[in-house]
Amino acid sequence: MSQKKKYTNKEKPVFQAVRLIDLTEYQMNSVVSRMVLNKKSGTVTLFAFDEGQSLSEHTAPFDALVQILDGKAEITISGKSLLVNNGEMVVMPANEPHALKAVKKFKMLLTMIRS
Repeated sequence: MSQKKKYTNKEKPVFQAVRLIDLTEYQMNSVVSRMVLNKKSGTVTLFAFDEGQSLSEHTAPFDALVQILDGKAEITISGKSLLVNNGEMVVMPANEPHALKAVKKFKMLLTMIRS
């Protein structure tokens, strides 16, 4: 049986198994992010969106993989909207405009590979 440990944003869970979903908490009327890994080759970032919160349309120079860990998001890519649920993933292609909105509060893992 494992105990849940709450991590601060400055702590890094090293040499142990952790539940991604427990590495960040929801905050009312906010989008919270936590960098899990930041390397020259890419980044892995955990986000928690409160219901109704969003990221406005933007582009990125690299493909990005979004994995929904909890809740439900509306992800719009090049004008096409997708409802993405807990346990599902979407690839947001490089240089394509995309936006995200919390239909219900949700947590996601964003993996961006720079190559």
